[in-house]
Amino acid sequence: MPVGAAPVGAVPVGAGGAGCAGCPGCPGCDGSGAGCAGAPGAPGVPGVVPVERASDEELGRYRDTIDAWADHEAATNPLIGAVERDRSLSRWYVRMHGEEKAVITLWLTLGQRTLHYESYFMPAPVEQRAECYEYLLKANLALFGMRFAIGAEDALYLVGQMPLTAVDGAELDRITGSAYAYSERFFRPAMKIGFGAKFGR
Repeated sequence: MPVGAAPVGAVPVGAGGAGCAGCPGCPGCDGSGAGCAGAPGAPGVPGVVPVERASDEELGRYRDTIDAWADHEAATNPLIGAVERDRSLSRWYVRMHGEEKAVITLWLTLGQRTLHYESYFMPAPVEQRAECYEYLLKANLALFGMRFAIGAEDALYLVGQMPLTAVDGAELDRITGSAYAYSERFFRPAMKIGFGAKFGR
């Protein structure tokens, strides 16, 4: 997996408390992390919410849900170029046709507790690296359900995950739409910062 995941059995809390480790400057935090309103995690593990492990039968139902959604999208959505499956890894590859970014690929990976999703956004910037990372880090404040992250070889990804109990067609539509919209919105500005004159040749 190109980018890191949360601790086993835990899902990061969303913006406004994610990653709280008892920082003394956190609003509503007593320094231990236990009282932080933005981190309603399990005792001693601020910032995470425990997620139950799915049974084999439940995982089968989630696979069927994703398969049915993928088949429907491939047949009816003109933005979807292809959907491929790797059943050995419980992973789906959704390729979309973009405008600002010609091809947008979303990987959906079914775990025992969460559905992890990610989209390759751009290679590591070769110019103004700090400025490019700063631009996308600030952009995270405007995103819902996904965030920019640095992965292998310092490439940039859009990533997210959700508990399996939230997986349905509407949420899969939202994930796909978000990956598409965020790639289209931020790709060209980020490439101009990170590749300057080389971009667009």
